[in-house]
Amino acid sequence: MADTSLPAPVRGGMRTFLLIWAGQLFSILGSGLSGFAVGVWIYQQTGQATPFALTVLFGSLPPLLVMPFAGSLADRWNRRLIMILADTGAALGTVAIAILLFMNNLQVWHIYIIVVFSSMASAFQEPAYMASITMLVPKKDFARANGMMQMGQAIGSIITPLLAGVLFVAIGLKGIILIDLATFFFAVTPLLIVRIPQPELKETAEEKRRRNVLSDLAIGWNFIRSRGGLLGLLLYYAMVNFLLNFSCVLMSPMILSAHSPAALGGVQTVTGAGMLAGGLLMSTWGGPKNRRIPAVIGFITLAVIGLAVAGLRASPVFPAVGFFIMMLFIPMASGASMAVWQSKVMPEVQGRVFSVRAMISRSMMPLAYLSAGPLADHVFEPLMREGGALANTFLGPLLGIGPGRGIGLMFVISGLAAALVSGLAYLTPRLRNIETELPDAVPG
Repeated sequence: MADTSLPAPVRGGMRTFLLIWAGQLFSILGSGLSGFAVGVWIYQQTGQATPFALTVLFGSLPPLLVMPFAGSLADRWNRRLIMILADTGAALGTVAIAILLFMNNLQVWHIYIIVVFSSMASAFQEPAYMASITMLVPKKDFARANGMMQMGQAIGSIITPLLAGVLFVAIGLKGIILIDLATFFFAVTPLLIVRIPQPELKETAEEKRRRNVLSDLAIGWNFIRSRGGLLGLLLYYAMVNFLLNFSCVLMSPMILSAHSPAALGGVQTVTGAGMLAGGLLMSTWGGPKNRRIPAVIGFITLAVIGLAVAGLRASPVFPAVGFFIMMLFIPMASGASMAVWQSKVMPEVQGRVFSVRAMISRSMMPLAYLSAGPLADHVFEPLMREGGALANTFLGPLLGIGPGRGIGLMFVISGLAAALVSGLAYLTPRLRNIETELPDAVPG
C-alpha cells in the first residue's frame, strides 16, 4: 500500500529526480539499440511496411487497456516500487528475445507477443513517473523537468541509431540484446536508493471500502469531463496523435525502400538532434510562463509542417530536415502542456487523471497503426509507382514516383490535415483559455 508517512513535497527533490532521470536514460539507450536492431531485422525478414505498423500497434494498444489499473496503482501504491517492477517487466521481455535468438528460433510473431508484454509493463511506469515529478520538483520547474524527460528521449534518438548500425554489423542482434539487458541494472539502481514522497489520500473509510479500478477510472474521467477545456484539449491531442502516427510509423519502410539502413540511421540521428535541441531549450528556458496553451498549439503547428516536409522527396535529406523540425517543437509542446496538467490536477489524484488523459489522447493511435501499413502497401504505394493512377498527375513531379513515394504522400496529407486541426483548436475559446478559466490545484 502507499507510504503516506513521507512529507510532500521534499526539499532536494530535484536531485532525486535527476538520479531517476539518469537511470532511465540508460534504459532508453538500451531500448533504443534493441528497437533499431529489431526493426532492421523485421524488414530483412519481410520487406513490407505492415509488420512495422503491427509491431507499433501491439506496443500501443495494450497500454490503453491497462491504463485504468496503472493510474489507480500510481495513486495508491508506492510509486518507486511500481517503477522498479515496470522496469523489471520490460527487462523480462528482452530476456525472452535473447533466449529465442540464441536458440535460433526467433520469429516475427514472437516479437509481437513480447512487445505486448513489455508495453504493458511500461504502461504502469508512465503514470507513476509523471505523478512523481509533482512530488519531487518545485512547481516553477515542472516544464523544465518535462523538458529533461524529452531531452533524455532525444539523447537516445541521437546515439542509438548510429551506434546500433555499427553494432548490428559488428556483434549482430544477439550482442545488442545483451547490451540492452545490461542497461536494466543502471536503470533500476537509482530507484533502489531514492525515496519518492507519496501524497496522502483524502478518503473516508466508506470510500476506501468501495473503491475499485472502475471507481478510480470514474474519478479520473469525471475530473476531466467537468472541465470542458481539458476535455477539448485531449480530443485535439487525439486527432493530432492519429495524424502524426498514421505516417510516422512508416518512416523506416519509406527510407529503407530506397536507401540503406545507414541512411535510416542518419535520419534517426538528425531526428534525435532535433528532439535534443527542443528538450535542451525547454529544460533551460522552462517554456512560456503565461498563455501556455496557445503556445502549445503553435508548437504543434510548426511540428506538423515538418511532418509534411519529411514526405516531399525521396532523398533522405527531406525526412531528415522534416523530422528535425518536427522533433524540435514536440518537446516544447509536450513540456508546456504537461506543466499545465501538473498545475491544474491535485497531486493525490494525478495518477488516475493522467491515466485517463493518456487513454483519451492516444485512443486513435491504434487505428492509425492498424490502417497505415495496409493503406501504404495496397493503396498509396501502387498509386505513386511508375504507371500508377497518381504518378502522372501534379503529385508525380512534386513528390517523385517509385518505392516509398506513396508513403511520402501519406506524410504530406497528414501534416496538412494536422495543421488544419490545430487552427480549429486555436479558434475554440474553452480550449484556448484553460489557464485563466481553471484555478491551479498545486500552490506555487
